[in-house]
Amino acid sequence: MKILVTGGAGFIGSHVVEWFAKNGDEVIAIDNFLRNEIFGNKMKNQLYNWSYIKQYKNVKLIESDIRNFNEIKDIARNVEVIIHTAAQVAVTTSLINPRIDFEINALGTFNVLEVARLNDSTVIFCSTNKVYGENLNRIPIEEKETRYEFTDPKYKEGIPEDFPVDLTGHSPYGCSKLAADIYVQDYAHTYGLKTAVFRQSCIYGERQFGVEDQGWVAWFVIATLTGRPITIYGNGKQVRDLLYVKDLIKAFDLFLNSKVKHIVLNIGGGLRNALSLIETLNMLKQLTGKVPSISFTAWRPMDQKIYISNIKKAKEVLNWEPQITPKEGIKNLVKWVGENLALFK
Repeated sequence: MKILVTGGAGFIGSHVVEWFAKNGDEVIAIDNFLRNEIFGNKMKNQLYNWSYIKQYKNVKLIESDIRNFNEIKDIARNVEVIIHTAAQVAVTTSLINPRIDFEINALGTFNVLEVARLNDSTVIFCSTNKVYGENLNRIPIEEKETRYEFTDPKYKEGIPEDFPVDLTGHSPYGCSKLAADIYVQDYAHTYGLKTAVFRQSCIYGERQFGVEDQGWVAWFVIATLTGRPITIYGNGKQVRDLLYVKDLIKAFDLFLNSKVKHIVLNIGGGLRNALSLIETLNMLKQLTGKVPSISFTAWRPMDQKIYISNIKKAKEVLNWEPQITPKEGIKNLVKWVGENLALFK
């Protein structure tokens, strides 16, 4: 296959590139390297993943921006598959600069879809649980010692794909990703493209350069191993289901090799792989022997107290389920960060 991966220098994107390059596919990776600009700091590790995937001879690396339609149209000529991982990924950034958030997430995705329409390409889109917005906080919950739990039996196994997305706050980030999510669905219905929308929960793994605003599992590991303080927004009992990055990409691969024409899936670790922030920090203490400096402050706007993916549909349709537990995956991440501490100092 000839595959275009947007956001190829990013965490998920670089893992996608590596996976399909190892499969023997012809891969084109594009990235605009805006991470420094978006997060407002100088990151000497910005090119790490880009340099890493250069080892694969069947990968072509191109600096390009999904906001430039004519440019990506030329790059993507005759591609069979577009795996669209490029995004503005931080809620906090979207609140400060909603325009760049919209241009990358909504307009950029529209451009990708137009390229796909011209080439009759399959599209895999990395969406987010943030499309459900604050509707999640209307589900009754119970506060336990280290976490919140849903009390409504309907959601004991997590949030299904038909959970409401309307009449609620989202944050600009949630809005831009929801707009893109719906556009991907409509290009399947209107133009007959083969598309998959993966509404991702917390994806983590090696080569993830987490910061306080985004990639919280990796940030907790980095901060713990480098002795930096960790700020918890809220009380730390908020829960997410964790999914190791290779398990995510396995789901992408299964979709591409399936007869499924179009699908929307909530994709995460599910109930068995759900942890609160406090529980994750406790696990890190066990794995590293280090006790990070932790402080607490006010909740962030539109934060969801619990998000757990109901992964029943992914199991039924793709015969997929997570293989790597959070303890195994975080142990791998701790090992990688520990071996590369110079990147984080």
